[in-house]
Amino acid sequence: MILNFTMSEGVSHEDVTHITSHEEHSQAVVGEHATGHSEDQHASNDHHETSSHDVGHDNHHQLVNKPWSRLFVNIFFFMAISLGALFFLSIQYAAQVGWSVVVLRIMEAMSQFLIIPVLLIIGLSILGVFHVHHLWHWMAEGIMDPESPAYDSIIAGKQGYLNPGFFITRSVVYLLIWVLGAKLFRKYSLQADTGSKEEGAALWSKKRTLSAVFLVLFAVSSSMMAWDWIMSIDTHWFSTLFGWYTFAGLFVSALTVITLIAIYLKMNGYLPELNHSHLQDLGKFMFAFSVFWTYLWFSQYMLIWYSNIPEEVTYYLIRFKEYKGPFMTALALNFLFPILVMMSRDSKRNMYFVITAGIAILAGHWLDHFVMIMPGTVGVEWSIGLIDLGIFCGFMGLFIWVVFSSLAKAALVPKNHPMLTESKLHHI
Repeated sequence: MILNFTMSEGVSHEDVTHITSHEEHSQAVVGEHATGHSEDQHASNDHHETSSHDVGHDNHHQLVNKPWSRLFVNIFFFMAISLGALFFLSIQYAAQVGWSVVVLRIMEAMSQFLIIPVLLIIGLSILGVFHVHHLWHWMAEGIMDPESPAYDSIIAGKQGYLNPGFFITRSVVYLLIWVLGAKLFRKYSLQADTGSKEEGAALWSKKRTLSAVFLVLFAVSSSMMAWDWIMSIDTHWFSTLFGWYTFAGLFVSALTVITLIAIYLKMNGYLPELNHSHLQDLGKFMFAFSVFWTYLWFSQYMLIWYSNIPEEVTYYLIRFKEYKGPFMTALALNFLFPILVMMSRDSKRNMYFVITAGIAILAGHWLDHFVMIMPGTVGVEWSIGLIDLGIFCGFMGLFIWVVFSSLAKAALVPKNHPMLTESKLHHI
Protein backbone atom coordinates (compact mmCIF):
# COMPACT_ATOMS: atom_id res chain seq x y z
CA MET A 1 0.00 0.00 0.00
CA ILE A 2 1.13 3.49 -0.80
CA LEU A 3 -1.32 5.28 1.39
CA ASN A 4 -0.01 6.65 4.65
CA PHE A 5 2.72 9.06 3.80
CA THR A 6 2.66 12.87 3.68
CA MET A 7 3.40 15.00 0.63
CA SER A 8 3.34 18.30 2.47
CA GLU A 9 6.13 17.35 4.83
CA GLY A 10 8.33 16.25 1.96
CA VAL A 11 7.67 12.56 2.63
CA SER A 12 8.31 10.26 -0.29
CA HIS A 13 7.96 6.61 -1.19
CA GLU A 14 11.02 4.37 -1.38
CA ASP A 15 11.06 4.98 -5.13
CA VAL A 16 11.63 8.71 -4.56
CA THR A 17 15.10 10.09 -3.85
CA HIS A 18 15.76 10.29 -0.12
CA ILE A 19 16.32 13.84 1.05
CA THR A 20 17.30 13.47 4.71
CA SER A 21 17.09 11.04 7.58
CA HIS A 22 17.67 12.93 10.85
CA GLU A 23 14.50 11.69 12.57
CA GLU A 24 15.24 8.45 14.38
CA HIS A 25 11.57 7.86 15.15
CA SER A 26 10.45 7.85 11.47
CA GLN A 27 8.48 4.70 10.74
CA ALA A 28 8.61 2.76 7.46
CA VAL A 29 4.93 2.61 6.58
CA VAL A 30 5.24 2.31 2.82
CA GLY A 31 8.99 2.40 2.50
CA GLU A 32 11.62 4.67 3.97
CA HIS A 33 10.45 8.20 4.71
CA ALA A 34 12.36 11.41 4.11
CA THR A 35 11.72 15.03 4.99
CA GLY A 36 13.05 18.44 4.08
CA HIS A 37 11.52 20.16 7.11
CA SER A 38 13.01 20.71 10.52
CA GLU A 39 13.18 17.97 13.13
CA ASP A 40 10.91 19.86 15.52
CA GLN A 41 8.19 20.29 12.92
CA HIS A 42 8.43 16.65 11.92
CA ALA A 43 8.14 15.54 15.54
CA SER A 44 5.04 17.65 16.10
CA ASN A 45 3.37 16.08 13.08
CA ASP A 46 4.72 12.53 13.49
CA HIS A 47 1.33 11.06 14.36
CA HIS A 48 -0.28 12.67 11.35
CA GLU A 49 2.45 11.56 8.95
CA THR A 50 2.04 7.92 9.85
CA SER A 51 -1.73 7.81 10.13
CA SER A 52 -3.39 10.29 7.79
CA HIS A 53 -2.80 11.54 4.26
CA ASP A 54 -4.69 12.96 1.30
CA VAL A 55 -3.89 9.96 -0.89
CA GLY A 56 -5.74 7.69 1.48
CA HIS A 57 -6.86 7.49 5.06
CA ASP A 58 -7.33 4.44 7.27
CA ASN A 59 -9.31 1.50 6.01
CA HIS A 60 -12.45 2.58 7.82
CA HIS A 61 -12.54 5.97 6.12
CA GLN A 62 -11.77 4.37 2.77
CA LEU A 63 -14.68 1.96 3.05
CA VAL A 64 -17.01 4.73 4.25
CA ASN A 65 -15.94 6.88 1.31
CA LYS A 66 -16.40 4.18 -1.33
CA PRO A 67 -20.13 4.60 -2.10
CA TRP A 68 -19.85 8.38 -1.89
CA SER A 69 -16.83 8.37 -4.19
CA ARG A 70 -18.63 6.24 -6.76
CA LEU A 71 -21.49 8.70 -6.66
CA PHE A 72 -19.19 11.70 -6.95
CA VAL A 73 -17.38 10.30 -10.01
CA ASN A 74 -20.65 10.12 -11.93
CA ILE A 75 -22.00 13.41 -10.63
CA PHE A 76 -18.86 15.22 -11.74
CA PHE A 77 -18.68 13.40 -15.08
CA PHE A 78 -22.20 14.42 -16.14
CA MET A 79 -21.75 17.90 -14.68
CA ALA A 80 -18.65 18.26 -16.87
CA ILE A 81 -20.59 17.24 -19.98
CA SER A 82 -23.32 19.81 -19.31
CA LEU A 83 -20.86 22.57 -18.44
CA GLY A 84 -18.78 21.87 -21.56
CA ALA A 85 -21.91 22.15 -23.71
CA LEU A 86 -22.74 25.51 -22.12
CA PHE A 87 -19.21 26.75 -22.80
CA PHE A 88 -19.36 25.63 -26.45
CA LEU A 89 -22.76 27.30 -26.82
CA SER A 90 -21.39 30.62 -25.59
CA ILE A 91 -18.43 30.33 -27.97
CA GLN A 92 -20.83 30.10 -30.92
CA TYR A 93 -22.26 33.53 -30.14
CA ALA A 94 -19.03 35.22 -29.06
CA ALA A 95 -17.29 34.12 -32.28
CA GLN A 96 -20.40 34.71 -34.47
CA VAL A 97 -20.26 31.15 -35.77
CA GLY A 98 -22.64 30.20 -38.57
CA TRP A 99 -22.10 26.53 -39.36
CA SER A 100 -23.25 25.26 -35.94
CA VAL A 101 -26.75 26.80 -35.88
CA VAL A 102 -28.40 23.44 -36.62
CA VAL A 103 -26.95 21.92 -33.42
CA LEU A 104 -27.38 24.90 -31.07
CA ARG A 105 -30.55 23.49 -29.55
CA ILE A 106 -28.66 20.34 -28.56
CA MET A 107 -26.16 22.46 -26.61
CA GLU A 108 -28.98 24.42 -24.99
CA ALA A 109 -30.75 21.23 -23.92
CA MET A 110 -27.59 19.71 -22.47
CA SER A 111 -26.91 22.83 -20.43
CA GLN A 112 -30.35 22.56 -18.78
CA PHE A 113 -29.15 19.46 -16.90
CA LEU A 114 -26.43 21.45 -15.14
CA ILE A 115 -28.42 22.43 -12.06
CA ILE A 116 -28.88 18.80 -10.95
CA PRO A 117 -25.23 17.70 -10.55
CA VAL A 118 -24.11 21.03 -9.10
CA LEU A 119 -26.83 20.87 -6.44
CA LEU A 120 -25.75 17.30 -5.68
CA ILE A 121 -22.12 18.41 -5.26
CA ILE A 122 -23.21 21.17 -2.88
CA GLY A 123 -25.18 18.54 -0.98
CA LEU A 124 -22.10 16.29 -0.81
CA SER A 125 -20.00 19.15 0.52
CA ILE A 126 -22.56 19.85 3.26
CA LEU A 127 -22.51 16.16 4.23
CA GLY A 128 -18.71 16.38 4.34
CA VAL A 129 -18.93 19.22 6.85
CA PHE A 130 -20.93 16.91 9.13
CA HIS A 131 -18.35 14.11 8.62
CA VAL A 132 -20.80 11.77 6.88
CA HIS A 133 -17.95 11.04 4.49
CA HIS A 134 -14.32 12.10 4.04
CA LEU A 135 -14.13 12.85 0.30
CA TRP A 136 -12.37 16.12 1.11
CA HIS A 137 -9.84 15.19 3.76
CA TRP A 138 -9.31 18.78 4.86
CA MET A 139 -12.87 18.78 6.25
CA ALA A 140 -11.96 16.02 8.73
CA GLU A 141 -12.55 16.78 12.39
CA GLY A 142 -9.56 18.35 14.14
CA ILE A 143 -7.43 18.59 11.00
CA MET A 144 -6.92 22.34 11.53
CA ASP A 145 -6.92 22.32 15.34
CA PRO A 146 -3.38 22.57 16.78
CA GLU A 147 -4.57 20.74 19.92
CA SER A 148 -5.86 17.76 17.96
CA PRO A 149 -3.74 14.65 17.26
CA ALA A 150 -5.07 14.84 13.67
CA TYR A 151 -3.64 18.36 13.19
CA ASP A 152 -2.04 19.01 9.83
CA SER A 153 0.00 22.22 9.68
CA ILE A 154 0.02 22.35 5.88
CA ILE A 155 -3.76 22.07 5.60
CA ALA A 156 -4.16 24.52 8.46
CA GLY A 157 -2.05 26.97 6.49
CA LYS A 158 -4.66 26.86 3.73
CA GLN A 159 -7.55 27.51 6.08
CA GLY A 160 -8.22 30.95 4.60
CA TYR A 161 -9.27 29.28 1.34
CA LEU A 162 -10.08 25.71 2.34
CA ASN A 163 -12.76 26.18 4.96
CA PRO A 164 -16.29 24.75 4.73
CA GLY A 165 -18.13 28.07 4.69
CA PHE A 166 -16.07 29.58 1.87
CA PHE A 167 -16.04 26.25 0.00
CA ILE A 168 -19.83 25.97 -0.04
CA THR A 169 -20.20 29.68 -0.86
CA ARG A 170 -17.95 29.29 -3.89
CA SER A 171 -19.94 26.26 -5.01
CA VAL A 172 -23.17 28.26 -4.80
CA VAL A 173 -21.58 31.06 -6.84
CA TYR A 174 -20.57 28.54 -9.53
CA LEU A 175 -24.16 27.27 -9.55
CA LEU A 176 -25.58 30.77 -9.98
CA ILE A 177 -23.18 31.73 -12.78
CA TRP A 178 -23.64 28.56 -14.80
CA VAL A 179 -27.36 28.01 -14.30
CA LEU A 180 -28.19 31.66 -14.88
CA GLY A 181 -26.13 31.61 -18.08
CA ALA A 182 -27.85 28.44 -19.29
CA LYS A 183 -31.32 29.79 -18.52
CA LEU A 184 -30.69 33.15 -20.24
CA PHE A 185 -29.30 31.54 -23.39
CA ARG A 186 -32.33 29.26 -23.51
CA LYS A 187 -34.76 32.10 -22.79
CA TYR A 188 -33.43 34.37 -25.53
CA SER A 189 -33.33 31.49 -27.99
CA LEU A 190 -36.99 30.58 -27.44
CA GLN A 191 -38.04 34.23 -27.59
CA ALA A 192 -36.36 34.56 -30.99
CA ASP A 193 -38.52 31.72 -32.33
CA THR A 194 -41.77 33.54 -31.56
CA GLY A 195 -40.85 36.95 -32.94
CA SER A 196 -39.88 38.41 -36.29
CA LYS A 197 -36.52 38.07 -38.00
CA GLU A 198 -35.63 41.57 -36.82
CA GLU A 199 -36.39 40.60 -33.24
CA GLY A 200 -34.36 37.41 -33.76
CA ALA A 201 -31.37 39.47 -34.88
CA ALA A 202 -31.72 41.76 -31.83
CA LEU A 203 -31.84 38.79 -29.49
CA TRP A 204 -28.84 37.27 -31.26
CA SER A 205 -26.93 40.48 -30.51
CA LYS A 206 -28.05 40.26 -26.88
CA LYS A 207 -26.74 36.68 -26.71
CA ARG A 208 -23.39 37.85 -28.05
CA THR A 209 -23.12 40.30 -25.15
CA LEU A 210 -24.21 37.62 -22.70
CA SER A 211 -21.60 35.19 -24.07
CA ALA A 212 -18.80 37.76 -23.67
CA VAL A 213 -19.67 38.24 -20.00
CA PHE A 214 -20.23 34.54 -19.39
CA LEU A 215 -16.91 33.46 -20.91
CA VAL A 216 -14.99 35.72 -18.52
CA LEU A 217 -16.87 34.29 -15.56
CA PHE A 218 -16.49 30.77 -16.91
CA ALA A 219 -12.72 31.14 -17.24
CA VAL A 220 -12.44 31.90 -13.52
CA SER A 221 -15.16 29.65 -12.15
CA SER A 222 -14.25 26.52 -14.14
CA SER A 223 -10.64 26.64 -12.94
CA MET A 224 -11.62 27.30 -9.33
CA MET A 225 -14.19 24.51 -9.54
CA ALA A 226 -11.44 22.09 -10.58
CA TRP A 227 -9.26 23.21 -7.66
CA ASP A 228 -12.11 22.99 -5.16
CA TRP A 229 -13.96 19.83 -6.09
CA ILE A 230 -11.14 17.65 -7.46
CA MET A 231 -7.66 18.95 -6.64
CA SER A 232 -8.46 19.64 -2.97
CA ILE A 233 -9.15 15.92 -2.52
CA ASP A 234 -5.35 15.50 -2.56
CA THR A 235 -4.98 18.47 -0.27
CA HIS A 236 -1.20 18.77 -0.10
CA TRP A 237 -0.64 18.29 -3.82
CA PHE A 238 -1.23 20.92 -6.47
CA SER A 239 -0.65 21.45 -10.18
CA THR A 240 -0.72 24.76 -12.03
CA LEU A 241 -2.06 22.90 -15.08
CA PHE A 242 -4.95 21.24 -13.28
CA GLY A 243 -7.61 23.78 -14.24
CA TRP A 244 -6.69 23.49 -17.92
CA TYR A 245 -6.49 19.72 -17.69
CA THR A 246 -9.97 19.45 -16.18
CA PHE A 247 -11.35 21.89 -18.75
CA ALA A 248 -9.93 19.87 -21.65
CA GLY A 249 -11.58 16.71 -20.33
CA LEU A 250 -14.99 18.29 -19.79
CA PHE A 251 -14.92 20.04 -23.17
CA VAL A 252 -14.05 16.99 -25.26
CA SER A 253 -16.66 14.94 -23.35
CA ALA A 254 -19.30 17.57 -24.12
CA LEU A 255 -18.29 17.74 -27.79
CA THR A 256 -18.61 13.98 -28.03
CA VAL A 257 -22.10 13.92 -26.50
CA ILE A 258 -23.24 16.81 -28.73
CA THR A 259 -22.06 14.83 -31.75
CA LEU A 260 -23.68 11.55 -30.64
CA ILE A 261 -27.03 13.25 -29.97
CA ALA A 262 -26.88 15.01 -33.36
CA ILE A 263 -26.19 11.69 -35.08
CA TYR A 264 -29.03 9.99 -33.21
CA LEU A 265 -31.48 12.71 -34.26
CA LYS A 266 -30.25 12.58 -37.85
CA MET A 267 -30.52 8.79 -38.07
CA ASN A 268 -34.10 8.96 -36.78
CA GLY A 269 -35.16 11.66 -39.22
CA TYR A 270 -35.44 14.54 -36.75
CA LEU A 271 -32.55 16.69 -37.95
CA PRO A 272 -32.45 16.64 -41.77
CA GLU A 273 -30.46 19.90 -41.81
CA LEU A 274 -27.40 18.10 -40.40
CA ASN A 275 -25.06 17.10 -43.23
CA HIS A 276 -21.66 15.45 -43.57
CA SER A 277 -19.91 18.82 -43.34
CA HIS A 278 -21.46 19.52 -39.94
CA LEU A 279 -20.45 16.05 -38.82
CA GLN A 280 -16.91 16.58 -40.06
CA ASP A 281 -16.59 19.84 -38.14
CA LEU A 282 -17.83 18.20 -34.95
CA GLY A 283 -15.41 15.33 -35.58
CA LYS A 284 -12.57 17.83 -35.97
CA PHE A 285 -13.33 19.30 -32.57
CA MET A 286 -13.48 15.84 -30.98
CA PHE A 287 -10.16 14.89 -32.53
CA ALA A 288 -8.42 18.20 -31.81
CA PHE A 289 -9.38 18.39 -28.15
CA SER A 290 -8.54 14.74 -27.58
CA VAL A 291 -5.03 15.64 -28.68
CA PHE A 292 -5.13 18.80 -26.55
CA TRP A 293 -6.17 16.77 -23.49
CA THR A 294 -3.27 14.38 -24.14
CA TYR A 295 -0.85 17.28 -24.42
CA LEU A 296 -1.93 18.57 -21.00
CA TRP A 297 -1.87 15.04 -19.53
CA PHE A 298 1.70 14.55 -20.66
CA SER A 299 2.81 18.07 -19.69
CA GLN A 300 1.53 17.67 -16.14
CA TYR A 301 2.94 14.17 -15.78
CA MET A 302 6.34 14.85 -17.38
CA LEU A 303 7.13 17.98 -15.38
CA ILE A 304 6.22 16.37 -12.07
CA TRP A 305 7.85 13.02 -12.73
CA TYR A 306 11.05 14.48 -14.16
CA SER A 307 11.55 16.97 -11.32
CA ASN A 308 10.97 14.13 -8.83
CA ILE A 309 9.98 16.42 -5.94
CA PRO A 310 8.59 14.16 -3.19
CA GLU A 311 5.52 16.24 -2.33
CA GLU A 312 4.55 16.30 -6.03
CA VAL A 313 5.51 12.87 -7.33
CA THR A 314 3.47 11.01 -4.71
CA TYR A 315 0.35 11.93 -6.70
CA TYR A 316 1.50 9.66 -9.51
CA LEU A 317 2.97 6.90 -7.35
CA ILE A 318 -0.38 5.57 -6.22
CA ARG A 319 -1.85 5.96 -9.70
CA PHE A 320 0.94 3.96 -11.33
CA LYS A 321 1.12 1.31 -8.62
CA GLU A 322 -2.50 0.81 -7.55
CA TYR A 323 -4.49 2.27 -10.48
CA LYS A 324 -2.27 1.43 -13.42
CA GLY A 325 -5.03 -0.40 -15.31
CA PRO A 326 -7.63 2.38 -15.44
CA PHE A 327 -4.92 5.07 -15.54
CA MET A 328 -3.27 3.77 -18.72
CA THR A 329 -6.56 2.61 -20.27
CA ALA A 330 -7.88 6.17 -20.00
CA LEU A 331 -4.82 7.44 -21.83
CA ALA A 332 -5.21 4.86 -24.60
CA LEU A 333 -8.93 5.50 -25.09
CA ASN A 334 -8.57 9.28 -25.04
CA PHE A 335 -5.52 9.52 -27.30
CA LEU A 336 -4.74 6.38 -29.29
CA PHE A 337 -8.33 5.62 -30.20
CA PRO A 338 -9.13 9.07 -31.72
CA ILE A 339 -5.77 9.04 -33.51
CA LEU A 340 -6.44 5.64 -35.07
CA VAL A 341 -10.14 6.09 -35.83
CA MET A 342 -10.65 9.80 -36.58
CA MET A 343 -7.49 10.97 -38.30
CA SER A 344 -8.82 11.02 -41.87
CA ARG A 345 -11.44 13.29 -43.40
CA ASP A 346 -13.63 10.39 -44.48
CA SER A 347 -13.73 8.86 -41.00
CA LYS A 348 -15.04 12.13 -39.54
CA ARG A 349 -17.87 12.07 -42.09
CA ASN A 350 -18.82 8.48 -41.33
CA MET A 351 -21.43 8.27 -38.58
CA TYR A 352 -20.45 4.79 -37.46
CA PHE A 353 -16.76 5.69 -37.14
CA VAL A 354 -17.69 8.76 -35.11
CA ILE A 355 -20.05 6.76 -32.87
CA THR A 356 -17.33 4.17 -32.21
CA ALA A 357 -14.75 6.84 -31.39
CA GLY A 358 -17.29 8.74 -29.27
CA ILE A 359 -18.10 5.75 -27.08
CA ALA A 360 -14.37 5.13 -26.54
CA ILE A 361 -13.74 8.79 -25.66
CA LEU A 362 -16.57 8.90 -23.13
CA ALA A 363 -15.41 5.65 -21.52
CA GLY A 364 -11.88 7.05 -21.36
CA HIS A 365 -12.92 10.28 -19.71
CA TRP A 366 -15.13 8.49 -17.21
CA LEU A 367 -12.03 6.47 -16.27
CA ASP A 368 -10.00 9.68 -16.13
CA HIS A 369 -12.45 11.16 -13.61
CA PHE A 370 -12.37 7.88 -11.70
CA VAL A 371 -8.57 8.05 -11.42
CA MET A 372 -8.67 11.73 -10.43
CA ILE A 373 -11.07 11.10 -7.55
CA MET A 374 -10.66 7.56 -6.19
CA PRO A 375 -6.97 7.46 -5.09
CA GLY A 376 -7.45 10.39 -2.71
CA THR A 377 -10.75 9.14 -1.27
CA VAL A 378 -10.57 5.33 -1.11
CA GLY A 379 -6.87 4.58 -1.69
CA VAL A 380 -6.37 0.93 -2.59
CA GLU A 381 -9.95 -0.01 -1.65
CA TRP A 382 -11.20 0.62 -5.18
CA SER A 383 -13.07 -1.52 -7.65
CA ILE A 384 -15.09 -1.15 -10.84
CA GLY A 385 -18.11 -3.37 -11.10
CA LEU A 386 -21.86 -3.61 -11.53
CA ILE A 387 -22.51 -0.97 -8.88
CA ASP A 388 -20.51 1.59 -10.86
CA LEU A 389 -22.32 0.56 -14.03
CA GLY A 390 -25.67 0.91 -12.29
CA ILE A 391 -24.89 4.40 -10.96
CA PHE A 392 -23.61 5.46 -14.38
CA CYS A 393 -26.74 4.14 -16.12
CA GLY A 394 -28.93 5.93 -13.58
CA PHE A 395 -27.27 9.26 -14.24
CA MET A 396 -27.25 8.63 -17.98
CA GLY A 397 -30.99 7.92 -17.90
CA LEU A 398 -31.63 11.12 -15.95
CA PHE A 399 -29.41 13.09 -18.33
CA ILE A 400 -31.17 11.68 -21.42
CA TRP A 401 -34.59 12.43 -19.93
CA VAL A 402 -33.74 16.05 -19.14
CA VAL A 403 -32.01 16.70 -22.48
CA PHE A 404 -34.62 15.11 -24.71
CA SER A 405 -37.47 16.67 -22.72
CA SER A 406 -35.86 20.04 -23.38
CA LEU A 407 -35.41 19.22 -27.08
CA ALA A 408 -39.09 18.25 -27.36
CA LYS A 409 -40.27 21.63 -26.06
CA ALA A 410 -39.03 23.68 -29.02
CA ALA A 411 -38.07 23.39 -32.66
CA LEU A 412 -34.82 21.48 -33.14
CA VAL A 413 -33.46 24.29 -35.30
CA PRO A 414 -33.74 27.98 -34.24
CA LYS A 415 -36.24 29.66 -36.58
CA ASN A 416 -35.04 33.26 -36.68
CA HIS A 417 -31.31 32.89 -36.20
CA PRO A 418 -29.60 35.35 -38.61
CA MET A 419 -27.13 32.67 -39.74
CA LEU A 420 -29.60 29.82 -40.21
CA THR A 421 -29.34 29.82 -44.01
CA GLU A 422 -25.55 29.77 -43.82
CA SER A 423 -25.72 26.75 -41.55
CA LYS A 424 -28.14 24.86 -43.80
CA LEU A 425 -25.89 25.46 -46.81
CA HIS A 426 -22.71 24.65 -44.92
CA HIS A 427 -20.35 22.63 -47.08
CA ILE A 428 -16.63 21.82 -46.83
